Amino acid sequence: MTDRSWGGTKLADRRAARRQTLLDVAERLAGEEGCAAVTVRSVCREARLTDRYFYESFTGRDDLLLAAFERVADEARSALEGAVAIGDPEHEVRARAAVSAFVALVLDAPHKGRLLLLEPFADPVLGARSHLLMPAFTDLVGGQLAGTGDDIDRRLAAHALVGGLANLFAGWLHGTLDVPRERLEAHCVDLVLAATSSGSGRQASLSRIAETHGRHSNQTR
Repeated sequence: MTDRSWGGTKLADRRAARRQTLLDVAERLAGEEGCAAVTVRSVCREARLTDRYFYESFTGRDDLLLAAFERVADEARSALEGAVAIGDPEHEVRARAAVSAFVALVLDAPHKGRLLLLEPFADPVLGARSHLLMPAFTDLVGGQLAGTGDDIDRRLAAHALVGGLANLFAGWLHGTLDVPRERLEAHCVDLVLAATSSGSGRQASLSRIAETHGRHSNQTR
């Protein structure tokens, strides 16, 4: 059975385009004004679509918000995967590539950064999903820590590093961490490099990252 067309465009393509528009609007509203600004009515108004077209793609507001959140999370994960896939043997090169890739997403497009890193603190639906998505990031980071200890060491380091870096970026986006962007990036690279060290150096880095995580987690709540 062939897909029907309207005005030269297949209906499935038009439906996909409407879904994309709704996601774009939800992402922008949540990132710029907060999740409370995302309602079926507000999104339809901004997208210039009726409720009928909203419900052809989403069951409700939470379904849309989660889809927008997961889309940004997928972008972040893909950016990090692309950065570490360069395969350079030098830890510093990979560390800088990974930090630069994440910065390009969450700081150059701050509405995406706020949706990914700040709004889970404000919205319980996003908060729960954020915890479920965390292993995908810790596993990716842990895979770059080969040779830095046993499996438990790598898992601890990966969780501390992901949490610490996320809260550094969140603090910068929130405005509670008022430092030059280049210093933030350089510090993040230092943390990543410290996590790939061995022995006492790694334990010291874990403590430093954990302190960073706790301090900025409190500031962004």
